[in-house]
Amino acid sequence: MLRGFRALVLPASQRRSLDELAQDLDLSAGDTRSKRSAFWTMLTLSSVIAAGGVLTDSTATVIGAMIIAPLSTPIMGIALGSVQRRRNGSLRVVLAAGALVVAVGIVFSLVLPGNYDLLSNSQVASRTSPGLMDLVAALATGFAGAVALARRDVAAVLPGVAIAISLVPPLVVVGVCLGRLAEWLALGALVLFVSNLFALVFGGMVVFAALTFRARDAGAAGRPTRRTYAAMALLFVVVFVPLAANTALTLFLNSWTGRAKHAAEQWLADVPGASVTSVDTASRTMYIHVRVHGDLPPAQTLLDRLQGQIPDGIPIVVDTMVGRRIDAGTVGD
Repeated sequence: MLRGFRALVLPASQRRSLDELAQDLDLSAGDTRSKRSAFWTMLTLSSVIAAGGVLTDSTATVIGAMIIAPLSTPIMGIALGSVQRRRNGSLRVVLAAGALVVAVGIVFSLVLPGNYDLLSNSQVASRTSPGLMDLVAALATGFAGAVALARRDVAAVLPGVAIAISLVPPLVVVGVCLGRLAEWLALGALVLFVSNLFALVFGGMVVFAALTFRARDAGAAGRPTRRTYAAMALLFVVVFVPLAANTALTLFLNSWTGRAKHAAEQWLADVPGASVTSVDTASRTMYIHVRVHGDLPPAQTLLDRLQGQIPDGIPIVVDTMVGRRIDAGTVGD
């Protein structure tokens, strides 16, 4: 059955050699100076592009940064080195690269005005509250990337893998949030990056090992060591626990939006022409979107109506259709 899987996923006629993979994924193999020069140059440029796209809330710009970002190369190099049971320096490269991207995000955060609301930016909000489905998608993308690297005829899908896995933008968001002293938002974006990193390494290890890419040294096994498996298991737990907790919290928040909308409608009942258009949640904050032409009732009245309808401790933000945003406060305070 395993042979049939190998033949289906990686036909012999399309299989790339171990040397070819190492040349692509190992920055310490071959022309090291040229490889590292290209890697750091493109990483810096992609970081700047991603930071510009995040701060301007431009999806197209962020996608462009994803396509040219080379960070998946040393991450897959970690997977290949694990299967070969040899150190190739890829982990150190990933750590240094991550620090560089975060630093770029911190520098760019300095241009934001003092009252800038990070969660009003969709590029930030979408990367600071990851859930289990993000991990599932990342795992599928990791396997797709590993198969694409191992075959000669599907390399054209790699740009799509780069867009789907999203490595540089989450790190930029980490830097931007740290620069604004929003530590919890930064942690959420960091969890998203680590989950994507785990998915790439895990997918690469499984595919490279299952397809028996073996090192030339007869004493080197074609599967990762027990220490590697233990490290991956620990990393999975580190990723899975916060993602599962955030997913559960999101589900609970969604179940409370109906009651929050009803309470907000009662809050606006005496305001002519006012209505609640929607209620949603992001990064553990509840947003109540309203349409109103005059003044809003006191925010404390809304918090009083919400008390007992939703759990205490949830921040409430009222967003009007004319661009006015009010931090109503926290339920129960």
